[in-house]
Amino acid sequence: MTVLFLAVAAIPFIYYLIALYSAWAYFRRARKAGTPGAAFTPPVSNLKPIRGLDPGAYENFASFCRQDYPDYEIVFCVDGRDDPVLPVIEKLIRDFPQRPIRVLFGSGRIATNDKVAKLARMVGEAAHEVVVMSDSDVRVQPDYLRRVVAPLADPKVGAVTCFYVPADERTFADSLQAMGMFSDFYAGILVAWQLDGVKFALGPTIATTRARLAEFGGYESLENRPADDLLVGRLIAEQGHPVELLCYTVLAVADYQSMSDLIHKRLRWIVVMRHMRPWGHLGLLLTQGLPWSLAAIAVHPSMPVAAAYLGTYLALRCAMTWMIGAWGLKQPGLWRKMPVIPVWDALAFLIWLASFGRRSIRWRGADYLLRDGRLFRWHRL
Repeated sequence: MTVLFLAVAAIPFIYYLIALYSAWAYFRRARKAGTPGAAFTPPVSNLKPIRGLDPGAYENFASFCRQDYPDYEIVFCVDGRDDPVLPVIEKLIRDFPQRPIRVLFGSGRIATNDKVAKLARMVGEAAHEVVVMSDSDVRVQPDYLRRVVAPLADPKVGAVTCFYVPADERTFADSLQAMGMFSDFYAGILVAWQLDGVKFALGPTIATTRARLAEFGGYESLENRPADDLLVGRLIAEQGHPVELLCYTVLAVADYQSMSDLIHKRLRWIVVMRHMRPWGHLGLLLTQGLPWSLAAIAVHPSMPVAAAYLGTYLALRCAMTWMIGAWGLKQPGLWRKMPVIPVWDALAFLIWLASFGRRSIRWRGADYLLRDGRLFRWHRL
């Protein structure tokens, strides 16, 4: 039985090797492909659903006004005229008078997922066929629109999404989040790319067309469901249109202020994944190298076992992080933060365990129940 347990405890190492190969294959392919041509520049509607005021909001929005792109509009949708973000948008309009900027107030719909309801209205009122959706905490470079729109020149491509990296790391929580992203989150995404193709999209950037959205019923069909970004990619792929995961990064400005906020953010995401992909969520247990290594040592406490399991765990986790973060996404200084990886893995495992006892999430100050893949607003007594 001991030998069998030790064999099971080594399964995460197989996953790590698959992740390493997947990352190598993806970034090698991306480098061979080179940068897409910039000749395809159709008019674009850049859609931004807003709720509240994020840190660095003005610079986030201003980066979209500085695009090296011939013809595009920016459409904001806010809750109402008393929204604290409105003065920031008004300043943006004054500072960039040459840029077409529109503000819509409210979604005009009754929906549980307010963000999706706003997107439904913006897509319906967009001036152009090509639409780019991006989160309010995203900050971009001047070549952003050219890069994310270029793959749509191929009529077979249904949507484009891309990676995102932290804009700044000032606290331990920031470093923890960054290392979790490079060593854990993106590893899973690249394994999915290798094994099943891209059947998802990442919320910070989704570029597509109104026609592709209409084929599955548009955002209207998602307004009472969580994880709209994942679903948009999945539904477009199900219509037979590939989703392109672009080897390009945008910046994400942290929308959490403390370690507690970060934990709640991660818990919200993993609870949603448990409800949307229950078997995949359960399978995450076999990707958890740290707890399995510690369990192996507990079952067979010896120096050779400890050295083999912990040594292999640390070597593979550091290699994954370097392959994805440093070699692939060109993020500097990751070696200095490698000691944070076991801390993230321990925290991620505890959050995974906690997710089995949760059926609700909190987002932007509101509570929601998850049931049968749908969101229900939860009013606490």
